[in-house]
Amino acid sequence: MVVMFMISFLLLGFIIYGYKKGNENTKDISIQHLAPVSTKPSNSKSSKLSVLHLSDLHLENISISPAELYEKVKDHPIDVIALTGDFLDRKRTIPKLIPYLEVFQKLSPTYGTFAVFGNHDYVLRKEPFQQLERLLQDYDCQTLRNETVTIQTKDGTLNIIGIDDFSTKRSDLKESYENVENGYNLVLTHDPNIVMHMKDYHFDYLLSGHFHGGQICWPKPYHLVKMGKLVRLNMVKGLHFFDGKPFYISEGLGQTGLNIRVGSRPEITFHQVDISSADSLEMTS
Repeated sequence: MVVMFMISFLLLGFIIYGYKKGNENTKDISIQHLAPVSTKPSNSKSSKLSVLHLSDLHLENISISPAELYEKVKDHPIDVIALTGDFLDRKRTIPKLIPYLEVFQKLSPTYGTFAVFGNHDYVLRKEPFQQLERLLQDYDCQTLRNETVTIQTKDGTLNIIGIDDFSTKRSDLKESYENVENGYNLVLTHDPNIVMHMKDYHFDYLLSGHFHGGQICWPKPYHLVKMGKLVRLNMVKGLHFFDGKPFYISEGLGQTGLNIRVGSRPEITFHQVDISSADSLEMTS
């Protein structure tokens, strides 16, 4: 009996320590900078477009406050803010999004803030989902659901293509590309598995999230195995290529389920995009 009690006590201690350490990891935010290297000549006078990419805020489980987020990004030039879904999944959490949206407004990106939705956002359904979408729009965040916004920058045409969530079968590639003009195609989407279906739909760069880098990778993120072909190809975070085209999978800022991370880190990512190098890119980080 004493031995069993000691074993149970030690096991409980291990669990408590593990949870505490995992929770601390959610505060260890990585800031990544990636820059495109063109394989075709670009305009020597062109300048890089700075895209701040944030994904998977999961406001029920996020360890960075709006003020802390602002301090981490305020000194970086920002032309576009790209938000790739999974803001929250409970109606009562919607007001918690407001101070983060105020941060995005305060950052004043040159060409605006753009967002797509993820599978957790669609848990809201009907009126609560519409409330979330209206809130984003009220704070100058343009939501894209299988549609394109075309921006004329000083260096050329930028198409921001927002593809709706693939995992909940809301993606419509034909509709998303319906109004795309000749220029640089920057795709925003939540579930990166959509790239496996984009052989006939050109993109110069694609930003996504969804996997949280596994969130709990001990020793590997086995729990992701049902989340699509990319996982089975060991593509769960960072930079990858499909058919020669680059796409990036963010580890996200928040967590789902338990507010812990093991073997992964929340991240903020800056992408330097050369609009004049459309159609032919390699990447360095």
